[in-house]
Amino acid sequence: MSFKLLFDISKALLFSRFKQTLVAAIGVTFGITMFITLLSFMNGLNKMLDGLVSNRTPHVRIYNNIKPTVVQPINESAQFKDAYNFISSVKPYNTRKEIYNVNAIMDKLKTDDRVLGVAPKIAAQVFYTLGNVNLNGVINGVDVDAEARLFYFNDYVTTGNYLDLQNTSNSIILGKGVADIILAQIGDVITVTTSTGEQFPLKVVGYFQSGIADYDKVQSYASINTTQKLSGRGKSYISDVQVKLKDINLAPVVAAEYRNIFEADAEDIQTANAQFETGTNVRTIISYAVGITLLIVAGFGIYNILNMLIYEKMDTIAILKATGFAGYDVKRIFISIALTIGICGALAGMVFGFALSNVIDQIPFETAALPTVKTFPVDYNPKYYFIAGTFAIVTTYFAGWFPAQKASKVDPVIIIRGK
Repeated sequence: MSFKLLFDISKALLFSRFKQTLVAAIGVTFGITMFITLLSFMNGLNKMLDGLVSNRTPHVRIYNNIKPTVVQPINESAQFKDAYNFISSVKPYNTRKEIYNVNAIMDKLKTDDRVLGVAPKIAAQVFYTLGNVNLNGVINGVDVDAEARLFYFNDYVTTGNYLDLQNTSNSIILGKGVADIILAQIGDVITVTTSTGEQFPLKVVGYFQSGIADYDKVQSYASINTTQKLSGRGKSYISDVQVKLKDINLAPVVAAEYRNIFEADAEDIQTANAQFETGTNVRTIISYAVGITLLIVAGFGIYNILNMLIYEKMDTIAILKATGFAGYDVKRIFISIALTIGICGALAGMVFGFALSNVIDQIPFETAALPTVKTFPVDYNPKYYFIAGTFAIVTTYFAGWFPAQKASKVDPVIIIRGK
């Protein structure tokens, strides 16, 4: 039969039970809307939470780790050479924390096509002195320009100007938690005590807030030169080299390669933050599971409506077959009805899903713990719309296929004789 004739028949059957058809389409629309909204919001939340870590974490960190002494004197003794020696309380050997020949290493890293940028860093253990109280903390010595370019340092400086670290000698940007505890104001001069007992005055030029409260109660930032003075080290002293890659997925391979080339420890971001990646994967799985469940439920609604339509239109089906329509023609009619419901519902669902996501994106979400976030996070990735539309069409196709299969096998003689 001609396509136009089959289309006209499908349209007539579709509008003969318009209310039920509309209910089925609304079910698909609701499923698609919630699927897109849920995934957009949950993945926006995932990106925000991961960004709190990934924005401030190097893809590969090169450093010298403190390790226990591998070779023990007893193992070198000829008397016990072939024996099994069990040694308890093995102490770490005397190793330098700074990276040897660090300038040459950074020059080499900058020539690697996989590397986006390199930033040196020093971590100095200190006490923030407040009267008779010493508050434990860490001052991170950073290259201010590289830190801002690679790790968005300027976005997390909530008060003051991050450039003051390099423009003002002996200055510090305090973690917001530290500043609240010691009641330090911008322009104040605070005293820090190093691990060797040396006291050092530093001028507060800003507050830093990462969104992780425990981190902000300990960490503060100073320039590389200031931190080298605090540590009593020379200008060549660098304890960490932070590497940002163009592709974060290459981090484990690159870390293993650098470990062998530079004979230093190298840690990739996936290893350092495995718990965050696990949480992201779990939240994503839950989002997809809930969304797909909604679409399957909508598919059952279409299946029930088409089943009822077939029972009510047995006479029509019998007449169609008696007048020359083949079984596959009848099947195409009912499948086209199901696909029409699915496609219309999917398109409407995409529109409403985008609109609802946009509404959520405009809702204010301001909290002291997340200074860079102003509204609820939403991810407008086109793949959510593609997945939703594809799944809606597949679901509605199978929801219509089973009733259509039943309709195609109707014997017109039995129906007409029964009448």
